[in-house]
Amino acid sequence: MKFAMLIRPALLAAITIFAGQSALAQEPAAVPSPATAPDLKYSNKWRIEVKEGANNDGVVRFEVTPKGEAMIPVTVTIKEGRSENGVASDVKNAFKAALDKKRYKVEGDDGEDVLVKRKSGPDLSIKLVESTLRGTHFDVERE
Repeated sequence: MKFAMLIRPALLAAITIFAGQSALAQEPAAVPSPATAPDLKYSNKWRIEVKEGANNDGVVRFEVTPKGEAMIPVTVTIKEGRSENGVASDVKNAFKAALDKKRYKVEGDDGEDVLVKRKSGPDLSIKLVESTLRGTHFDVERE
């Protein structure tokens, strides 16, 4: 009887140890990263066209994802009353601040457009994720 009382806890401890090691050895489920997400489209040059000025204070969020690399968030704060060209200038400045100047060139075009060009490294994807602006619209296009 005493022997059984000693063996039972030892067996339970051994089972727990082996079960824990087995669980640790398992590979985690693969979760697709933004860099490999199938809905991303890549190019070496992007155009962000701003349409209309800002009717309210708001925020615009973009995601820049170089192919095979981590996503870079770009957040633009816009003040009410900014013209179409003013909004484009704010977008351009936010992209310049967020992206590596050695790898990307960001410039304005025709006042209301922003061009993002790859200098070196992989092609990139740009997505408009959110805009809380009323009246202002953005067309994000590959070139």
